[in-house]
Amino acid sequence: MGHDKLRKFAENETFTCLLQPSAEELLSEGFFNLKDHPIKGNWASKMFGRKPGAEIVLELGCGKGEYTLDLARRYPEKCFIGVDIKGARLWKGAKTATKEKIPNVAFLRTRIEFITAFFAPGEISEIWLTFSDPQMKSENSRLSSPLFLERYRSFLKPGGIIHLKTDSRFLHEYTKAVVKENGLKVGACTLDVYNNRKELDPVVYEVQTFYEKMFLEMGLPITYLQFCIDHEGPYVHPSDFDEKYWREAEGPRRSFSHAPQKK
Repeated sequence: MGHDKLRKFAENETFTCLLQPSAEELLSEGFFNLKDHPIKGNWASKMFGRKPGAEIVLELGCGKGEYTLDLARRYPEKCFIGVDIKGARLWKGAKTATKEKIPNVAFLRTRIEFITAFFAPGEISEIWLTFSDPQMKSENSRLSSPLFLERYRSFLKPGGIIHLKTDSRFLHEYTKAVVKENGLKVGACTLDVYNNRKELDPVVYEVQTFYEKMFLEMGLPITYLQFCIDHEGPYVHPSDFDEKYWREAEGPRRSFSHAPQKK
């Protein structure tokens, strides 16, 4: 491990806005019986110093946290939590939040599979899935799969929404199929965010991730889907999603090393 990573990991321990729970403790009773973390149900008061019921928004797979930070700056009345497993990435977000003294942002280092151990029923208002790995060969690993929707439902408020912003047409079409199969309400849907701005909330195109900027430089369209996961009964897998077709249509995942350089 490089010295820079070691430095970042050491500094991570000093950030009060960054929570790094022990995976061993969460898994002490097995993967299917996760042990709840003490922060569960207490984010508003313990992390943000706000009254119970404060509006909290999650970004899952937040990387360096630039999207979470930008949302927090724009909406000081809400609280934002970026979740990722990579400590070296989260260092950037936590460092910025600490330096700028942004009071309504926090970061959580954990696997998203463990997410139910951290949030209580009704504790979260919205979820952002920003440029998630489409996991073309593993449906249950997709962050918009029925398996993950079941997890989100355990802590999203009634009427809570999910935002999916992605360069992957495969993931966009898959998620639309899940939404359709389960009769979920769609709030917005577009295959090209930047050519359909009039139809969207400005936050969708004004806030950009690190990867999104690279995709835009490559001339790639960005898709967006907003939906509510309120649903009776278990979520079911889509019956009419042509996985082979969309996998072939998308082709291999892109290498950022081929992105054009700025002039």
